[in-house]
Amino acid sequence: MYIGFSTGYVYILKSFEDRKKVEALERQSLVTQIEKQALENDLVQSQNNFLRSQINPHFLFNTLNFIYNDARKKAPMAADAIMNLAEMMRYALKRPEASEMVPLSEEVEQIEHLINLHQLRTANAINLNLEVNGDLFGLRFPPLILLTLVENIFKHGNVTHSTQPAIIKIDYENNNLNISTINMVNDNKGKEHESHHVGIDNINKRLANFYKDDYIFRYYKDPLNRYITEIDVQVINPMSKLNLNQ
Repeated sequence: MYIGFSTGYVYILKSFEDRKKVEALERQSLVTQIEKQALENDLVQSQNNFLRSQINPHFLFNTLNFIYNDARKKAPMAADAIMNLAEMMRYALKRPEASEMVPLSEEVEQIEHLINLHQLRTANAINLNLEVNGDLFGLRFPPLILLTLVENIFKHGNVTHSTQPAIIKIDYENNNLNISTINMVNDNKGKEHESHHVGIDNINKRLANFYKDDYIFRYYKDPLNRYITEIDVQVINPMSKLNLNQ
């Protein structure tokens, strides 16, 4: 019995020691894997930081400017596209705060760049008119609303209709700002209604955030198969007196 008990005790003790060795090896293996993963993550992070440093706005715009100057004589249309794209990217990188309004005139400039890019891409096949009435100097408006309306025209509208041009109209008179768009509906684009309303709903939310209930936003399709949007809001321009004195 004594011999059997001693043998069992030694066996159990050895089993515990073997198990500890296995657990130690497993822990060491796990630590090694974690350290290896950490090194790989550090490498990826370093690569990402390097890439970010290479594509910072200053570097990016200098490069675009070089490409523009190089292409201006050889491919003037491509050069114009590069310049319009660079201006839109420069504007986008300003990143205004969510509660901040921006000069409406700058939004109009971005629309002009966007229209120019589409005209260049389609060899001037786009039939679209931009009309601006009134002095917009000093007038501020929530960002990206106007651009979203115009992007919806290009995404979901027929902008190559021979007799019915798409229209973007901005009127400012007596502290009343009216923004309207008209475009023929493109029935060939699938799920047009659903995707169009994603942008429309965002516009409505942004207007409500800035103007509460003091605005009107309408959107509908008329009997001529035209999609129409209208924004009416009272906007006091603090620079209006200065404008009159100039």
